[in-house]
Amino acid sequence: MPAGLLGIEELSREEIEAILNRAKDYQPLQNRSFKRLDILKGRMIVNLFFEASTRTRTSFEIAAKRLGADAISITASGSSVTKGESLVDTLNTLAAMRPNAIVMRHAASGAPHFLARHLPTPIINAGDGTHEHPTQALLDARTILDYRPSLEGLRVAIIGDIAHSRVARSNIYLLSKFGVDIVLCGPAPLLPGELAKIAPGVRLTHDIREAIRDADVIMMLRVQLERQHEAAFPAGEYFQFFGLGLEHLELAKPGAIVMHPGPINRGREISSEVADSKVSVILNQVENGVAVRMAVLERILG
Repeated sequence: MPAGLLGIEELSREEIEAILNRAKDYQPLQNRSFKRLDILKGRMIVNLFFEASTRTRTSFEIAAKRLGADAISITASGSSVTKGESLVDTLNTLAAMRPNAIVMRHAASGAPHFLARHLPTPIINAGDGTHEHPTQALLDARTILDYRPSLEGLRVAIIGDIAHSRVARSNIYLLSKFGVDIVLCGPAPLLPGELAKIAPGVRLTHDIREAIRDADVIMMLRVQLERQHEAAFPAGEYFQFFGLGLEHLELAKPGAIVMHPGPINRGREISSEVADSKVSVILNQVENGVAVRMAVLERILG
């Protein structure tokens, strides 16, 4: 693994498996409070978020603290960035404080890669524009493996706003390395044809029923209104064609699971009945986020 973690695309299958296996050691056991470890004692991790994020930022903070590291979070809305300071100046200032790693989320695709070329500090990509969100794909894979013996031969349907989704891209890169049959589904403006070419084993459909038929895993995506430049679909109309309801689950394989990276828009992309049902593993994903990020931080800094 390079100094940091910029994306899934450049990781080998073996590197991914090592992180997923280590994350299993960090999964909370039932009825056990997690004791703080000393693995990263004396290390400092800076969380630098240029976009709002509750789940990912908190998850990285908890992961760092459980490993014994110090975590400092900076949100761009409250920093010198709003005063016009450039990205490079901000990062150089941070680097001068000698953190051991910088966890970074930015609205511009490629921002962490750009900084990784300029800074000696390892950078962990917590989401860059519409490009990648590597730790989300890792925690999604860890969650699937909690319910399935292997990723090999699974059929995964990814449904929603694929065009703007870094979660979809990272998942496509990861799952394709394990020979997963991936079906992408969404309205035509949100499902560009070139996505079929980014990895082997990917096909596209605009029919949610076709996407879900025989799926082992149904991965719903948020409609990213903040990134869309097209006219937005009315919520009711979007749900009618691309929302997941209980009636769809009969088409999937028995025992199929439903995932969502959050935050959920109930009634737009998923019904409350499905989100709160036994097939939903959405809260397991949140829980696995901490375990996976502990494994990533340990791998980069341990």
